[in-house]
Amino acid sequence: MSAPTSGHVPSDEIRSRFSAALSAMYRAEVPQYGDLLTLVADINADTLKRDPALAEGLGQAGELGRLSEERHGAIRVGTAEELATIARAFAVMGMEPVSYYNLAPAGVPVHSTAFRPTDPEALRRNPFRVFCSLLRMELIEDAALREEATATLARRDIFTPGARELIDAAERQGGLDEGQADRFVSELLETFRWHAEATVSAGTYERLVAAHRLIADVVSFKGPHINHLTPRTLDIDAAQAAMPMRGITPKETIEGPPARACPILLRQTSFKALEEKIAFPGADGAVAGTHTARFGEIEQRGCALTPTGRALYDAALAKKDFTALPDDWTQLRRQGLAWFRYAPSDQGLARAGRLSGDLDSLVGSGDVVAQPITYEDFLPVSAAGIFQSNLGAEARGSAYAVDPAKADFEAALGRPVHDEMALYQAEQDASVAATLKALGVSQPVAV
Repeated sequence: MSAPTSGHVPSDEIRSRFSAALSAMYRAEVPQYGDLLTLVADINADTLKRDPALAEGLGQAGELGRLSEERHGAIRVGTAEELATIARAFAVMGMEPVSYYNLAPAGVPVHSTAFRPTDPEALRRNPFRVFCSLLRMELIEDAALREEATATLARRDIFTPGARELIDAAERQGGLDEGQADRFVSELLETFRWHAEATVSAGTYERLVAAHRLIADVVSFKGPHINHLTPRTLDIDAAQAAMPMRGITPKETIEGPPARACPILLRQTSFKALEEKIAFPGADGAVAGTHTARFGEIEQRGCALTPTGRALYDAALAKKDFTALPDDWTQLRRQGLAWFRYAPSDQGLARAGRLSGDLDSLVGSGDVVAQPITYEDFLPVSAAGIFQSNLGAEARGSAYAVDPAKADFEAALGRPVHDEMALYQAEQDASVAATLKALGVSQPVAV
Protein backbone atom coordinates (compact mmCIF):
# COMPACT_ATOMS: atom_id res chain seq x y z
CA MET A 1 0.00 0.00 0.00
CA SER A 2 1.41 3.42 -0.91
CA ALA A 3 2.21 6.05 1.70
CA PRO A 4 -0.86 7.84 3.10
CA THR A 5 -1.56 11.26 1.69
CA SER A 6 -2.99 14.32 3.40
CA GLY A 7 -6.46 13.65 4.74
CA HIS A 8 -5.87 9.98 5.40
CA VAL A 9 -5.92 8.61 8.92
CA PRO A 10 -2.45 7.24 9.85
CA SER A 11 -2.30 3.46 9.91
CA ASP A 12 -1.09 3.60 13.53
CA GLU A 13 -4.30 5.40 14.50
CA ILE A 14 -6.49 2.89 12.67
CA ARG A 15 -4.61 0.10 14.46
CA SER A 16 -5.22 1.75 17.83
CA ARG A 17 -8.93 2.19 17.10
CA PHE A 18 -9.30 -1.41 16.00
CA SER A 19 -7.34 -2.77 18.97
CA ALA A 20 -9.53 -0.80 21.40
CA ALA A 21 -12.76 -1.87 19.65
CA LEU A 22 -11.68 -5.53 19.60
CA SER A 23 -10.79 -5.41 23.29
CA ALA A 24 -14.17 -3.91 24.16
CA MET A 25 -16.00 -6.53 22.09
CA TYR A 26 -14.05 -9.42 23.61
CA ARG A 27 -14.62 -8.06 27.10
CA ALA A 28 -18.37 -8.07 26.44
CA GLU A 29 -18.23 -11.60 25.02
CA VAL A 30 -15.87 -13.05 27.67
CA PRO A 31 -16.36 -11.14 30.96
CA GLN A 32 -13.47 -12.99 32.60
CA TYR A 33 -11.15 -11.20 30.15
CA GLY A 34 -12.13 -7.97 31.93
CA ASP A 35 -11.14 -9.56 35.25
CA LEU A 36 -7.79 -10.43 33.67
CA LEU A 37 -7.24 -6.82 32.56
CA THR A 38 -7.95 -5.56 36.09
CA LEU A 39 -5.59 -8.12 37.61
CA VAL A 40 -2.76 -7.22 35.20
CA ALA A 41 -3.22 -3.48 35.77
CA ASP A 42 -3.02 -4.00 39.55
CA ILE A 43 0.11 -6.15 39.31
CA ASN A 44 1.83 -3.75 36.91
CA ALA A 45 1.14 -0.81 39.24
CA ASP A 46 2.50 -2.75 42.25
CA THR A 47 5.58 -3.86 40.30
CA LEU A 48 6.44 -0.33 39.17
CA LYS A 49 5.95 0.97 42.71
CA ARG A 50 8.27 -1.71 44.13
CA ASP A 51 10.94 -1.29 41.45
CA PRO A 52 11.67 2.37 40.63
CA ALA A 53 14.69 1.33 38.53
CA LEU A 54 12.44 -0.78 36.31
CA ALA A 55 10.01 2.12 35.98
CA GLU A 56 12.84 4.45 35.00
CA GLY A 57 14.24 2.00 32.46
CA LEU A 58 10.84 1.41 30.86
CA GLY A 59 10.30 5.15 30.71
CA GLN A 60 13.66 5.76 29.01
CA ALA A 61 12.94 3.02 26.48
CA GLY A 62 9.49 4.42 25.68
CA GLU A 63 7.83 1.27 27.03
CA LEU A 64 5.67 2.75 29.79
CA GLY A 65 3.31 4.57 27.46
CA ARG A 66 2.48 1.45 25.47
CA LEU A 67 2.14 -0.93 28.42
CA SER A 68 -1.52 -0.37 29.29
CA GLU A 69 -2.60 -0.51 25.61
CA GLU A 70 -0.53 -3.54 24.65
CA ARG A 71 -2.45 -6.58 23.40
CA HIS A 72 -1.92 -9.55 21.21
CA GLY A 73 -4.71 -11.63 19.80
CA ALA A 74 -4.96 -14.89 17.91
CA ILE A 75 -7.16 -16.13 15.10
CA ARG A 76 -7.21 -19.27 12.95
CA VAL A 77 -8.23 -19.16 9.29
CA GLY A 78 -9.13 -22.07 7.05
CA THR A 79 -8.11 -21.18 3.48
CA ALA A 80 -5.39 -19.45 1.50
CA GLU A 81 -7.88 -16.80 0.34
CA GLU A 82 -8.85 -16.02 3.95
CA LEU A 83 -5.18 -15.67 4.91
CA ALA A 84 -4.33 -13.45 1.93
CA THR A 85 -7.31 -11.15 2.58
CA ILE A 86 -6.66 -10.86 6.32
CA ALA A 87 -3.08 -9.90 5.43
CA ARG A 88 -4.42 -7.08 3.25
CA ALA A 89 -6.71 -5.96 6.09
CA PHE A 90 -3.85 -5.90 8.59
CA ALA A 91 -1.75 -3.90 6.11
CA VAL A 92 -4.35 -1.10 6.30
CA MET A 93 -3.43 -0.93 10.02
CA GLY A 94 0.34 -0.95 9.42
CA MET A 95 0.73 -4.60 10.44
CA GLU A 96 2.99 -6.93 8.45
CA PRO A 97 3.65 -10.69 8.67
CA VAL A 98 6.74 -11.44 10.76
CA SER A 99 8.29 -14.91 11.04
CA TYR A 100 6.98 -18.35 10.14
CA TYR A 101 5.89 -20.81 12.81
CA ASN A 102 5.29 -24.48 12.11
CA LEU A 103 3.25 -25.98 14.93
CA ALA A 104 2.61 -29.37 13.31
CA PRO A 105 5.56 -31.17 14.98
CA ALA A 106 4.00 -30.21 18.35
CA GLY A 107 0.73 -31.89 17.35
CA VAL A 108 -1.14 -28.75 16.22
CA PRO A 109 -2.19 -28.92 12.52
CA VAL A 110 -1.49 -25.30 11.58
CA HIS A 111 1.30 -23.02 10.48
CA SER A 112 1.34 -19.38 11.41
CA THR A 113 2.77 -15.89 11.27
CA ALA A 114 2.40 -12.82 13.50
CA PHE A 115 1.00 -9.62 12.01
CA ARG A 116 2.50 -6.60 13.75
CA PRO A 117 4.10 -3.20 13.15
CA THR A 118 7.74 -3.46 12.09
CA ASP A 119 8.86 0.16 12.61
CA PRO A 120 10.18 0.80 16.16
CA GLU A 121 8.26 4.07 16.47
CA ALA A 122 5.04 2.42 15.31
CA LEU A 123 5.58 -0.31 17.90
CA ARG A 124 5.94 2.30 20.62
CA ARG A 125 2.71 3.99 19.51
CA ASN A 126 0.71 0.76 19.57
CA PRO A 127 2.29 -2.73 19.46
CA PHE A 128 -0.93 -4.60 18.65
CA ARG A 129 -0.14 -8.04 17.22
CA VAL A 130 -2.26 -10.90 15.91
CA PHE A 131 -0.91 -14.45 15.79
CA CYS A 132 -2.64 -15.85 12.72
CA SER A 133 -2.72 -19.57 11.97
CA LEU A 134 -3.71 -21.32 8.73
CA LEU A 135 -5.25 -24.79 8.97
CA ARG A 136 -3.17 -27.46 7.24
CA MET A 137 -5.92 -29.38 5.52
CA GLU A 138 -3.52 -32.09 4.35
CA LEU A 139 -3.08 -33.15 7.97
CA ILE A 140 -6.70 -34.38 8.16
CA GLU A 141 -6.09 -38.07 7.54
CA ASP A 142 -9.70 -39.05 6.76
CA ALA A 143 -10.14 -38.20 3.05
CA ALA A 144 -13.93 -37.94 3.24
CA LEU A 145 -13.74 -35.64 6.28
CA ARG A 146 -11.06 -33.56 4.56
CA GLU A 147 -13.33 -33.11 1.52
CA GLU A 148 -16.28 -32.15 3.72
CA ALA A 149 -14.17 -29.63 5.66
CA THR A 150 -12.86 -28.14 2.41
CA ALA A 151 -16.39 -27.77 1.02
CA THR A 152 -17.64 -26.23 4.27
CA LEU A 153 -14.91 -23.60 4.27
CA ALA A 154 -15.48 -22.85 0.58
CA ARG A 155 -19.11 -21.87 1.33
CA ARG A 156 -18.29 -19.16 3.87
CA ASP A 157 -17.03 -15.61 3.54
CA ILE A 158 -15.43 -14.35 6.76
CA PHE A 159 -15.40 -10.73 5.53
CA THR A 160 -18.35 -8.40 5.14
CA PRO A 161 -18.85 -6.76 1.73
CA GLY A 162 -18.07 -3.45 3.45
CA ALA A 163 -14.73 -4.73 4.77
CA ARG A 164 -13.72 -5.97 1.31
CA GLU A 165 -14.74 -2.66 -0.25
CA LEU A 166 -12.71 -0.64 2.25
CA ILE A 167 -9.62 -2.85 1.90
CA ASP A 168 -9.80 -2.22 -1.85
CA ALA A 169 -10.27 1.53 -1.24
CA ALA A 170 -7.28 1.72 1.10
CA GLU A 171 -5.06 0.04 -1.47
CA ARG A 172 -6.39 2.18 -4.31
CA GLN A 173 -6.20 5.50 -2.43
CA GLY A 174 -3.13 4.82 -0.30
CA GLY A 175 -5.17 5.09 2.91
CA LEU A 176 -8.59 5.83 4.42
CA ASP A 177 -10.25 9.09 5.42
CA GLU A 178 -11.93 9.55 8.82
CA GLY A 179 -15.30 8.16 7.86
CA GLN A 180 -13.78 5.25 5.98
CA ALA A 181 -11.43 4.43 8.86
CA ASP A 182 -14.29 4.24 11.36
CA ARG A 183 -16.34 2.07 9.00
CA PHE A 184 -13.33 -0.17 8.36
CA VAL A 185 -12.92 -0.81 12.10
CA SER A 186 -16.63 -1.58 12.43
CA GLU A 187 -16.75 -3.86 9.39
CA LEU A 188 -13.54 -5.77 10.16
CA LEU A 189 -14.68 -6.31 13.75
CA GLU A 190 -17.36 -8.64 12.37
CA THR A 191 -14.67 -11.05 11.16
CA PHE A 192 -13.47 -11.47 14.75
CA ARG A 193 -16.90 -11.74 16.38
CA TRP A 194 -18.12 -14.92 18.13
CA HIS A 195 -20.96 -16.82 16.46
CA ALA A 196 -22.70 -19.41 18.61
CA GLU A 197 -24.39 -21.05 15.60
CA ALA A 198 -22.32 -23.82 14.04
CA THR A 199 -22.30 -24.24 10.25
CA VAL A 200 -21.94 -28.03 10.40
CA SER A 201 -24.12 -30.76 11.87
CA ALA A 202 -23.46 -32.15 15.33
CA GLY A 203 -22.25 -35.38 13.74
CA THR A 204 -19.74 -33.62 11.48
CA TYR A 205 -18.58 -31.51 14.41
CA GLU A 206 -17.87 -34.63 16.48
CA ARG A 207 -15.88 -36.16 13.61
CA LEU A 208 -13.87 -32.92 13.29
CA VAL A 209 -13.21 -32.90 17.04
CA ALA A 210 -12.04 -36.52 16.83
CA ALA A 211 -9.55 -35.47 14.14
CA HIS A 212 -8.40 -32.49 16.27
CA ARG A 213 -10.25 -29.93 18.37
CA LEU A 214 -8.55 -27.08 16.54
CA ILE A 215 -9.79 -28.39 13.19
CA ALA A 216 -13.33 -28.34 14.59
CA ASP A 217 -12.81 -24.77 15.82
CA VAL A 218 -11.65 -23.53 12.41
CA VAL A 219 -14.16 -25.37 10.21
CA SER A 220 -17.39 -25.36 12.21
CA PHE A 221 -18.24 -21.65 12.43
CA LYS A 222 -19.08 -18.64 10.28
CA GLY A 223 -15.78 -16.89 10.98
CA PRO A 224 -12.43 -17.08 12.77
CA HIS A 225 -13.61 -15.67 16.09
CA ILE A 226 -10.85 -14.11 18.18
CA ASN A 227 -9.91 -16.91 20.56
CA HIS A 228 -7.92 -14.85 23.03
CA LEU A 229 -6.59 -11.36 23.75
CA THR A 230 -3.47 -10.96 25.83
CA PRO A 231 -2.43 -8.05 28.06
CA ARG A 232 1.23 -7.62 29.03
CA THR A 233 2.30 -7.95 32.65
CA LEU A 234 5.58 -7.00 34.29
CA ASP A 235 5.45 -9.96 36.71
CA ILE A 236 3.84 -13.09 35.31
CA ASP A 237 4.68 -15.16 38.39
CA ALA A 238 2.66 -12.75 40.52
CA ALA A 239 -0.15 -12.88 37.96
CA GLN A 240 -0.17 -16.69 37.97
CA ALA A 241 -0.34 -16.73 41.79
CA ALA A 242 -3.09 -14.08 41.90
CA MET A 243 -5.43 -15.59 39.31
CA PRO A 244 -7.09 -18.14 41.65
CA MET A 245 -7.65 -15.38 44.22
CA ARG A 246 -9.64 -13.51 41.54
CA GLY A 247 -11.74 -16.56 40.72
CA ILE A 248 -9.70 -17.36 37.59
CA THR A 249 -8.31 -20.87 37.04
CA PRO A 250 -4.86 -20.67 35.39
CA LYS A 251 -3.15 -23.35 33.34
CA GLU A 252 -0.75 -25.44 35.42
CA THR A 253 2.56 -24.01 34.20
CA ILE A 254 3.95 -20.83 32.69
CA GLU A 255 5.20 -21.32 29.11
CA GLY A 256 8.63 -20.02 28.11
CA PRO A 257 11.87 -19.25 29.99
CA PRO A 258 12.15 -19.50 33.77
CA ALA A 259 11.95 -16.39 35.94
CA ARG A 260 15.17 -14.34 35.61
CA ALA A 261 16.68 -11.09 36.85
CA CYS A 262 17.05 -10.12 33.16
CA PRO A 263 13.82 -11.23 31.44
CA ILE A 264 14.24 -12.67 27.94
CA LEU A 265 11.90 -13.51 25.08
CA LEU A 266 8.33 -14.34 26.15
CA ARG A 267 6.57 -16.00 29.08
CA GLN A 268 2.84 -16.82 28.84
CA THR A 269 0.04 -18.22 30.95
CA SER A 270 -3.72 -18.38 30.48
CA PHE A 271 -7.00 -19.28 32.10
CA LYS A 272 -8.67 -22.45 30.92
CA ALA A 273 -10.82 -22.24 27.83
CA LEU A 274 -14.52 -21.66 28.40
CA GLU A 275 -17.18 -24.25 27.57
CA GLU A 276 -19.71 -22.25 25.58
CA LYS A 277 -23.20 -23.14 24.39
CA ILE A 278 -23.62 -23.49 20.64
CA ALA A 279 -26.40 -24.59 18.30
CA PHE A 280 -26.00 -27.08 15.46
CA PRO A 281 -28.32 -27.10 12.44
CA GLY A 282 -30.66 -30.09 12.39
CA ALA A 283 -33.52 -31.42 10.28
CA ASP A 284 -36.01 -30.60 13.03
CA GLY A 285 -34.46 -27.31 14.18
CA ALA A 286 -31.38 -26.35 16.17
CA VAL A 287 -29.53 -28.98 18.21
CA ALA A 288 -27.93 -27.77 21.45
CA GLY A 289 -24.24 -28.43 22.07
CA THR A 290 -21.07 -26.93 23.55
CA HIS A 291 -17.71 -25.77 22.18
CA THR A 292 -14.42 -25.06 23.95
CA ALA A 293 -11.93 -22.68 22.35
CA ARG A 294 -11.82 -19.15 23.78
CA PHE A 295 -9.60 -18.31 26.72
CA GLY A 296 -7.70 -15.50 28.41
CA GLU A 297 -3.93 -15.17 28.29
CA ILE A 298 -1.28 -13.05 30.03
CA GLU A 299 2.23 -12.48 28.73
CA GLN A 300 5.49 -11.05 30.04
CA ARG A 301 7.89 -9.82 27.39
CA GLY A 302 11.64 -9.69 27.87
CA CYS A 303 14.64 -8.90 25.69
CA ALA A 304 15.00 -10.14 22.11
CA LEU A 305 17.90 -12.56 21.70
CA THR A 306 20.31 -12.62 18.76
CA PRO A 307 20.70 -15.82 16.68
CA THR A 308 23.60 -16.80 18.97
CA GLY A 309 21.46 -16.11 22.04
CA ARG A 310 18.50 -18.04 20.61
CA ALA A 311 20.73 -21.04 19.91
CA LEU A 312 21.87 -20.96 23.55
CA TYR A 313 18.26 -20.62 24.72
CA ASP A 314 17.04 -23.51 22.55
CA ALA A 315 19.86 -25.73 23.84
CA ALA A 316 19.05 -24.70 27.42
CA LEU A 317 15.36 -25.45 26.85
CA ALA A 318 16.17 -28.92 25.54
CA LYS A 319 18.35 -29.65 28.59
CA LYS A 320 16.09 -27.76 31.01
CA ASP A 321 19.27 -26.13 32.27
CA PHE A 322 19.62 -22.36 31.72
CA THR A 323 22.95 -21.83 33.52
CA ALA A 324 24.82 -21.34 30.23
CA LEU A 325 22.69 -18.28 29.39
CA PRO A 326 24.01 -15.28 31.37
CA ASP A 327 21.46 -13.54 33.61
CA ASP A 328 23.27 -10.23 33.43
CA TRP A 329 22.62 -7.38 30.98
CA THR A 330 26.30 -6.50 30.53
CA GLN A 331 27.27 -10.06 29.68
CA LEU A 332 24.28 -10.54 27.39
CA ARG A 333 25.38 -7.40 25.53
CA ARG A 334 29.12 -8.04 25.47
CA GLN A 335 28.70 -11.63 24.33
CA GLY A 336 26.33 -10.60 21.55
CA LEU A 337 23.48 -12.70 22.95
CA ALA A 338 20.74 -10.03 23.02
CA TRP A 339 19.74 -7.03 20.92
CA PHE A 340 20.12 -3.53 22.39
CA ARG A 341 19.04 -0.02 21.49
CA TYR A 342 21.78 2.56 22.05
CA ALA A 343 21.41 6.27 22.85
CA PRO A 344 23.77 9.06 23.97
CA SER A 345 23.48 10.00 27.63
CA ASP A 346 23.29 13.63 28.77
CA GLN A 347 26.92 13.29 29.86
CA GLY A 348 27.88 11.98 26.43
CA LEU A 349 26.09 14.79 24.63
CA ALA A 350 27.88 17.32 26.84
CA ARG A 351 31.18 15.80 25.70
CA ALA A 352 30.20 15.37 22.03
CA GLY A 353 33.12 15.84 19.64
CA ARG A 354 35.68 15.00 22.33
CA LEU A 355 34.99 11.29 22.70
CA SER A 356 36.72 8.26 21.24
CA GLY A 357 36.79 4.52 21.77
CA ASP A 358 34.57 1.61 20.87
CA LEU A 359 30.93 1.28 21.78
CA ASP A 360 31.56 -0.89 24.81
CA SER A 361 33.96 1.64 26.32
CA LEU A 362 31.47 4.45 25.66
CA VAL A 363 28.80 2.45 27.51
CA GLY A 364 31.28 1.75 30.30
CA SER A 365 32.15 5.44 30.66
CA GLY A 366 28.48 6.39 30.88
CA ASP A 367 28.47 8.34 27.62
CA VAL A 368 26.15 5.85 25.92
CA VAL A 369 23.10 4.08 27.37
CA ALA A 370 22.20 0.56 26.22
CA GLN A 371 18.56 -0.51 26.60
CA PRO A 372 17.48 -4.08 25.79
CA ILE A 373 15.12 -4.29 22.80
CA THR A 374 11.79 -5.85 23.68
CA TYR A 375 10.98 -9.18 22.04
CA GLU A 376 7.97 -8.51 19.80
CA ASP A 377 7.43 -12.01 18.47
CA PHE A 378 6.45 -15.51 19.61
CA LEU A 379 7.90 -18.89 20.58
CA PRO A 380 6.42 -21.85 18.67
CA VAL A 381 6.89 -24.27 21.58
CA SER A 382 5.02 -21.88 23.90
CA ALA A 383 2.26 -21.26 21.33
CA ALA A 384 1.78 -25.00 20.95
CA GLY A 385 1.71 -25.42 24.74
CA ILE A 386 -1.02 -22.79 25.10
CA PHE A 387 -3.06 -24.35 22.28
CA GLN A 388 -2.74 -27.85 23.73
CA SER A 389 -3.65 -26.83 27.27
CA ASN A 390 -6.79 -25.05 26.08
CA LEU A 391 -7.93 -27.47 23.40
CA GLY A 392 -7.21 -30.68 25.25
CA ALA A 393 -4.94 -31.54 22.33
CA GLU A 394 -2.14 -33.93 23.05
CA ALA A 395 0.76 -34.40 20.62
CA ARG A 396 -0.25 -36.62 17.70
CA GLY A 397 1.61 -39.28 15.77
CA SER A 398 3.79 -39.31 12.69
CA ALA A 399 1.23 -37.55 10.49
CA TYR A 400 2.13 -34.22 12.07
CA ALA A 401 5.90 -34.80 12.13
CA VAL A 402 6.30 -33.12 8.75
CA ASP A 403 8.82 -30.69 7.33
CA PRO A 404 7.92 -27.00 7.68
CA ALA A 405 5.88 -25.84 4.69
CA LYS A 406 7.07 -22.24 4.70
CA ALA A 407 6.95 -21.88 0.91
CA ASP A 408 3.34 -23.12 0.86
CA PHE A 409 2.41 -20.70 3.64
CA GLU A 410 4.01 -17.72 1.91
CA ALA A 411 2.28 -18.67 -1.36
CA ALA A 412 -1.06 -18.64 0.48
CA LEU A 413 -0.16 -15.38 2.17
CA GLY A 414 0.80 -13.77 -1.12
CA ARG A 415 4.18 -12.49 0.09
CA PRO A 416 7.24 -13.50 2.11
CA VAL A 417 7.22 -13.08 5.87
CA HIS A 418 9.74 -10.73 7.50
CA ASP A 419 12.77 -12.19 9.24
CA GLU A 420 12.44 -11.09 12.88
CA MET A 421 16.22 -11.18 13.38
CA ALA A 422 16.76 -8.79 10.47
CA LEU A 423 14.29 -6.36 12.05
CA TYR A 424 16.08 -6.42 15.42
CA GLN A 425 19.46 -6.09 13.71
CA ALA A 426 18.24 -3.06 11.75
CA GLU A 427 16.91 -1.39 14.92
CA GLN A 428 20.17 -1.94 16.79
CA ASP A 429 22.32 -0.80 13.83
CA ALA A 430 20.24 2.37 13.34
CA SER A 431 20.54 3.25 17.03
CA VAL A 432 24.32 2.75 16.95
CA ALA A 433 24.71 4.96 13.87
CA ALA A 434 22.52 7.72 15.33
CA THR A 435 24.33 7.60 18.68
CA LEU A 436 27.82 7.84 17.18
CA LYS A 437 26.74 10.70 14.92
CA ALA A 438 25.27 12.59 17.90
CA LEU A 439 28.52 12.11 19.85
CA GLY A 440 30.79 12.95 16.93
CA VAL A 441 32.50 9.55 17.04
CA SER A 442 33.27 8.44 13.50
CA GLN A 443 35.66 5.51 13.93
CA PRO A 444 34.39 1.96 13.41
CA VAL A 445 33.21 0.40 16.63
CA ALA A 446 32.50 -3.14 17.78
CA VAL A 447 28.98 -3.93 18.94
